[in-house]
Amino acid sequence: MHASQGRSASLGLALASAFAFGGSGVAAKPLIEAGLDPLHVVWLRVAGAALVMLPVAWRHRLLVRSRPILLLGFGLLAVAGVQAFYFAAISRIPVGVALLVEYLAPALVLGWVRFVQRRPVSRGAAVGVVLAVGGLTCVVEIWSGLSFDVLGLLLALGAACCQVGYFVLSDQGSAEGVEPPHPVGVIAYGLLVGTVVLTVVARPWGMDWSVLGGSAGMDGTDVPAWLLLVWIVLMSTVFAYVTGVISVRLLSPAVAGVVACLEAVIATVLAWVMLGEHLSAPQLIGGSMVLIGAFIAQSGTPKTPSGPVASGRGEGRTAGPDGGRAAVEGELSSGRAAT
Repeated sequence: MHASQGRSASLGLALASAFAFGGSGVAAKPLIEAGLDPLHVVWLRVAGAALVMLPVAWRHRLLVRSRPILLLGFGLLAVAGVQAFYFAAISRIPVGVALLVEYLAPALVLGWVRFVQRRPVSRGAAVGVVLAVGGLTCVVEIWSGLSFDVLGLLLALGAACCQVGYFVLSDQGSAEGVEPPHPVGVIAYGLLVGTVVLTVVARPWGMDWSVLGGSAGMDGTDVPAWLLLVWIVLMSTVFAYVTGVISVRLLSPAVAGVVACLEAVIATVLAWVMLGEHLSAPQLIGGSMVLIGAFIAQSGTPKTPSGPVASGRGEGRTAGPDGGRAAVEGELSSGRAAT
């Protein structure tokens, strides 16, 4: 009885994390349309979350000496890179489409493993890659000459590539027999590193701060801009990461992977309801193919015995998006870091 209740609670946390991550783009897009630069929105998100997580960073301060490369890689790629590309992408294309493109990361990881590292991959994983790529052609409606902004699609692909870059970095930095770092500590320092990087790139001193004192439109409804920012910082970043870590540690990898894929579904539904971003039937079918293919490819990715391993969002979760949207396991699994 207690085991069943504990599993239900863990699944509830995982769903809450997916919902929080999935809402990042829906809350960020109105701020961008209200006049904030996408990079400034990313900076506000990461810097605000880093401030909240400062006590956690202090508690795990030994990580700075023991895993500096991992912290730099996570902050630069999984935090700053994924989220900057993702938020820039949603300023030009629908939230759901951007996140689905980002879900090509597991397929790209398999390509790296097979053709660069020359390690074998399973036939099932290869089928997952083909399914994901085929689904993406439906999402972007390639038969109509790409119905979406090409630059926006490339930016979303950049978010996926940042996830792959973090996988490569963490995979090479892992070692058998080395105790994996505490995932929440890595998240805290990743946010701090991301804040430093984004401060140099985004130059927040030039931001139009008055936008935060006004309102932003969500499909005809005015919402206080500061309220959207609070949601992005506290719910879509801090709450999403922490609940994701706890749930993934308690759930099996297979169940956690399925729940992580729900982030794209949640983001698409929220964008449909709250932003009026409707996707066609072929796009919805293609999106389902992308998620199924990403899950199959992710499940078939060869993993190192220990050390951080990237999963598709996402970050999930990565980021997702935001992202990264980037989930983090005991070994640290980055996927939605993003989004």
